[in-house]
Amino acid sequence: MTTTVPTRPAAAPALPAERTSRGSLPTVILLVGALYCLVPVAWVIVASTKTPGELFSTFTFAPGSGLFGNIGDLFDYGNGQFLHWALNSLLYSGGGSALSMLVSTMAGFALAKYEFRGRNLIFFSILGGVLIPGITLAVPQYLLLSDIGLAGTYWSVLLPSIISPFGIYLSRVYAMASVPAETIEAARIDGAGEFRVFTGVAIPMMIPGMVTVFMLQFVGIWNNFLLPFIMLSDQNKYPLTVGLYTLLAKGSGEASLYSLAITGSMLSIIPLVALMLVLQRFWKLDLISGGLKG
Repeated sequence: MTTTVPTRPAAAPALPAERTSRGSLPTVILLVGALYCLVPVAWVIVASTKTPGELFSTFTFAPGSGLFGNIGDLFDYGNGQFLHWALNSLLYSGGGSALSMLVSTMAGFALAKYEFRGRNLIFFSILGGVLIPGITLAVPQYLLLSDIGLAGTYWSVLLPSIISPFGIYLSRVYAMASVPAETIEAARIDGAGEFRVFTGVAIPMMIPGMVTVFMLQFVGIWNNFLLPFIMLSDQNKYPLTVGLYTLLAKGSGEASLYSLAITGSMLSIIPLVALMLVLQRFWKLDLISGGLKG
């Protein structure tokens, strides 16, 4: 009688040390980049908890004891001027990004699904607009809006934010990938007009792309400083970026205003974090639907 000895599976070959080091290099680079981005945010959060005396006496990441006092002083400053600036930022960012999302979606869908003369010229012109830094357009935009009497008004900040070349480009790319031509033709055969095709067929399929455009525009407008700084002269129309800058400018004569400006910077991050947490479910939904279609 013979017995068979089970053979052990062959051990997996060890990865070369050179390949392992190459695989860990991107991780190290990402960690360094994350630290570079997060350390200033962490310092702002910690500094907002310090009283003016603690802020200027030591430089540590240990939290202070003045957070609630700073928040109270910030909301009391100028009879609630900080809250007014925050509402202005919400108006500029929310209104501008919503209108920009709508315009970008319509333009991107038209460039992706309609054949018309000059389509490629328009698209390449939009690509050229993506390459132009927005900072170079602030002064010409001020001159144009000043000629029609809109400089210094809310519209002087809202109107330049509506047209986003990158948003139009992104919407075109997403419409080409997510809206099948067969579905559009089927809707037309069923008697749907072009408006119905866009609102009933295209928009539901483009929601994740629209949310992306909205978020990018919201963050860009919320953090924009130069355009409202040039356009506005009334402090009651300032957004948070320009309002906090005025606090820093006045802080050279009154050191306690530095603490208010830092606390305001910390609070201005909260809406952006909340927006990301609320909108991320749309990207998860897109990934799930894509997996089900596959």
